[in-house]
Amino acid sequence: MAGIGDLDMALNSTQIPVVDVFAGPGGLGEGFSRFLDAAGQPPFRVVLSIEKDRFAHRTLLLRSLYRRFHPEPVPSIYYDYVRGQIARKGDTLERLLESSAEGRAASTEAHQLELGPRVHTETDRLIRKALGKGRSRGSRPWVLIGGPPCQAYSLAGRSRMLPTRGEAFYKDERHTLYREYLRLIRVHRPTVFVMENVKGILSSQHRSRLIIERILRDLAKPGEGLRYELFPLGEEASDRELFESAPEPARFVIQAERFGVPQARHRVIILGVLTEDATGLRRRPGTLTPVDHEAHVADVLADLPPLRSGLSSQDSVESWQKAIRAARRAPWLGEVKSNGLLDVGRRIKQTLATLAPPPCDRGGRFVPFKSGNVRSKNKEASLRRWLNAPELKGALNHEARGHMPSDLHRYLFAACYADERQRSPRLEDFPVALRPAHRNVQRAVDGALFNDRFRVQRWNAAASTVTSHISKDGHYTPSPEPTQCRSLPIREPSRLQTFSDNYHFCAPFIAQHVKVDNAVPRCSERLHS
Repeated sequence: MAGIGDLDMALNSTQIPVVDVFAGPGGLGEGFSRFLDAAGQPPFRVVLSIEKDRFAHRTLLLRSLYRRFHPEPVPSIYYDYVRGQIARKGDTLERLLESSAEGRAASTEAHQLELGPRVHTETDRLIRKALGKGRSRGSRPWVLIGGPPCQAYSLAGRSRMLPTRGEAFYKDERHTLYREYLRLIRVHRPTVFVMENVKGILSSQHRSRLIIERILRDLAKPGEGLRYELFPLGEEASDRELFESAPEPARFVIQAERFGVPQARHRVIILGVLTEDATGLRRRPGTLTPVDHEAHVADVLADLPPLRSGLSSQDSVESWQKAIRAARRAPWLGEVKSNGLLDVGRRIKQTLATLAPPPCDRGGRFVPFKSGNVRSKNKEASLRRWLNAPELKGALNHEARGHMPSDLHRYLFAACYADERQRSPRLEDFPVALRPAHRNVQRAVDGALFNDRFRVQRWNAAASTVTSHISKDGHYTPSPEPTQCRSLPIREPSRLQTFSDNYHFCAPFIAQHVKVDNAVPRCSERLHS
């Protein structure tokens, strides 16, 4: 087993250090850490991560510990901990970290800080220490990565905030936190930086000016004579476009489903390369490698144990079955049969006739893999290698939440409709008697608001974008399996976001969803050289 001294020596001689800020639960850093070069070696190593949220910070600590051992055999105590076989009370994680040199080193990598003027001195000190002598201010290669908080840029965020907050929306600090990222570039001069944000930033405005145009100008010329070339990674671009004119903002959008992610997730990824480093060289990166075929939901969820949903009150197997089978006599099912959805009605009746609780019931913090409790193996080899952790021998964080009986019927209808019609139903497709009793439902049906509230995933397609709304009620991601009548437990969106099965989220149930759904998924494994 390599000691810390050996790891640091390897970093100094062969690996490029990565500093991850606004790190969240670590998705972007995980991608860099697991990337392998043509020789099968990891050229990058995360040396520092900074995140303000305490749950995400604890997740970063635990993952840093894992990486200190990997690819050497990871101690069994790690798996005992993530499975919940040793108590998660009090300072258990701290004791786990303090039990080895690797654990103590992990504690120096992940830091809980809210970036801003009050911690500039501490942040700069941590970066200089993590990079080591000779790497600060561009003298030796290193990478800065991060996604400044982006809720204020998202289309959904603006639709919620503008009607109620008005001017306060434009004063939201999340418009300008990218300036903290910009300051780090100006002060520490990374050889390369990667900045991620939501696609909505392309149309977000401040004082009638596009925010993205200001951001691109700032990143290209962050100050003090620094100059960075900004590259889009999703498509080829000519030398003239790259070195003599700035690419159009829309070209920085990465459509994740084109690059091996089983999710239609579109994000702005800006790659900046220092025009001249200590060697005087100008470098042009390659582009992401598109995959030959789109990955589907079934490719990543099919081998997970099936679960039933729960009831939000007085849950039991019997009450769950009774609540769902009540659909046989519900007025909405009669409406389905009489309004041109005979195929959907037949599928609902077949589902009700075969309804049975799965062997794992509602699941739990750890669900062992056993014969008969999985559907099939992952079909896509690359995703299987990336996601599966055979040494874990089960699924972490695979626990279904409880719902109201009426929501179980909505999940039943949505899954059956999607199976028959090969698309998720919109609110106007729902029987009137089954539509939610919300005051804005009619506006949604009329097209004024989002009308795909119950956006069921489909086995034979890429998933729709996983959003943090799943943390509230799960309606935006119902399971594609009609007999389970549930939203997705955390392990399923984790896989759609391409987190490895042994990636454990140190957070309560709701916070786990928020952290996973805001993360950055892994794209294809290689760049063109």
